[in-house]
Amino acid sequence: MYTFTKEERLCNKRLIDELFHNGSSFLCYPFKASRLLMTEPQQVPAQIVFSVSKKRYKRAVDRNQIKRHMREAYRLSKQQQLYDQLNNADKRIILSVGYIGKEIAPYELIEKKC
Repeated sequence: MYTFTKEERLCNKRLIDELFHNGSSFLCYPFKASRLLMTEPQQVPAQIVFSVSKKRYKRAVDRNQIKRHMREAYRLSKQQQLYDQLNNADKRIILSVGYIGKEIAPYELIEKKC
């Protein structure tokens, strides 16, 4: 239940390209999220990719810390906020969450916004 398995990570380059070209996006500062409903069956209700700009955060330590916090917040809240609704509607979705904040936000803010 509170896991984040390989099947839930979006790694397929074709799907990522399709998400960014055909998906819809919205802004919830400090995040920019893109989503696309899938017609083909998937193993899990949602697949997700997290990204942090290398241009804004030069040090890999900072990028990895932000991504770690985003993954943890998603892992803890995905079941009640996302999976239950997707399973009830029998839908599948792919997501992208990019961090666009100018400063490294504390974990509490990231958890609240996710």
